[in-house]
Amino acid sequence: MGPRARVLMCQLPFALVMTTVVAVSPAAWPGMLASELCRGAVGLLALALAACVLVPWQRLGPVAPLLIPVLDLALIGFARDSGVAGLPDLGVLSVLPVVWISASLLSAAASLSLSFLGPLLAGLVPLLLADRVERTLAGIADAVLLSLMMLAVSLAVRWARSRLRHEQERIQSKESELQVLLAGSRERERLLHTILDTVNVGIVAIDADGRRLLTNSWQSALEDAAAAARRPAEPGEPSEPGEQAEPLLTGQDRTTPLPAERTPLRRALSGESFADYLVCFGEAAEGRVVSTGALPLKDEAGEFRGAVVVFNEVTDLVDALAAKDDVVSTVSHEFRTPLTSIIGNLDLVLSDNEGLACPAVRRVEVAQRNAERLLALVSDLLMSASSAVHVHLRRTDLAGLVEASLGSAQAHAQASSISLAMDVPSPLWVHADPLRIGQALDNLVSNAIKYSPAGGSVRVSATTGDGRVRLHVEDTGMGMTAADAGRVFTRFFRSQAVREGSIPGAGLGLSITKAIVERHGGSISCRTLPGQGSTFTVELPADGPPEAF
Repeated sequence: MGPRARVLMCQLPFALVMTTVVAVSPAAWPGMLASELCRGAVGLLALALAACVLVPWQRLGPVAPLLIPVLDLALIGFARDSGVAGLPDLGVLSVLPVVWISASLLSAAASLSLSFLGPLLAGLVPLLLADRVERTLAGIADAVLLSLMMLAVSLAVRWARSRLRHEQERIQSKESELQVLLAGSRERERLLHTILDTVNVGIVAIDADGRRLLTNSWQSALEDAAAAARRPAEPGEPSEPGEQAEPLLTGQDRTTPLPAERTPLRRALSGESFADYLVCFGEAAEGRVVSTGALPLKDEAGEFRGAVVVFNEVTDLVDALAAKDDVVSTVSHEFRTPLTSIIGNLDLVLSDNEGLACPAVRRVEVAQRNAERLLALVSDLLMSASSAVHVHLRRTDLAGLVEASLGSAQAHAQASSISLAMDVPSPLWVHADPLRIGQALDNLVSNAIKYSPAGGSVRVSATTGDGRVRLHVEDTGMGMTAADAGRVFTRFFRSQAVREGSIPGAGLGLSITKAIVERHGGSISCRTLPGQGSTFTVELPADGPPEAF
């Protein structure tokens, strides 16, 4: 609003009240307009309204409009002296100009003085014309009382205005702080989005209800490409207008669709924490293999509030590993046929060695042992390169398998001065493939003997509980560091201590054992310390694996 409009709006309440009094005076108070002072009051009212509209207040400064409430106080003084019988005391209307003056930019002393003296002088006007002392004294008392009331009103308005100004300043200060915080928050948000869009991994944040809170550009591009590669709708197949195709997720074989509850986002939404979970966006040759991981988000009370899922493309690595496995498998097959022929012919030579000298027989036996060792290595390579381990489950006595494995390793243990011990209740029934579990036990016992010094011991024990059977293979060997223990089930891994000790092996036995155990629906773990031996624990479901094989 402009200065004139503001002055007019401040004057309007008083003008409406006075105009109403003048309008009803002929009927309510017939002699009111006959008074010269009353007519002067009406003239002052008209003059004040005209001044509100016509005077250029913007040129006169902020204090100039206070002339209007001063005129109002003079007007009230004239109206009170009209001498009309029954006319209410109009001095109470002084509250309107007093409020205007108190709310202005005048200093406190000036506004309080004007608020007190203005009504006082307005009340003294009729007293100057009084002809009786009693009337004069009563009028002075009324005028002083009215002035004190207006002073109280002025004090209240000043206090309220001061409080309001203080609150406004506090609100403005808070607003300034919020603006600074908001600007900082937006800057950090832009920085976060820039960082997330720079990294070559996909990142998705979801809340507890599964709504996406954040998806970076890399992940959006991955999902868009996978959704675009989906099979187009067949003619007549229902589809929603503008419906966006969901990206197809398949397993590691790049063919079998992943069940909805096994997708990374669903697993993360259920509160799971996982890493290196491989899925494929798309299918067949166009699919992109992604390694996923998730961590849950929790509040201070430990309640689940969402999760962050990370997607890292490993297509080239998976293809390279598949190509390596193909090469290993092909080469192993090519080695196996001639090795089988060599071993067969060596067996024939040893079965009819009457014409051979003793040194020649020993050399043939050495060749036979090394050929058999090479054939075992080729078999391990073939199994490690195989994409699946096939098992045939049946009711099996695990104690019998342990006893057979220790019996087979007895000669090796005696040659290495290692004692063997068994603490397995008999019978100990599990649903397992006896051939595969026997192979796993042979690998664990053989490793325990191989990595134990002369005079050491190997102990096999078993416990049951919670529907699980736990088989422990404990040795007193060299042990491993925590870093080596974390990689011990990786194919071709051999610790530095083993390599420096020139202990033979290819680093395949434990990886094959892990594949066999997991195929049975179980797990294998290692507890070890350097120089204090190792304990490998195989855990199998007592009632068989969760699915049929």
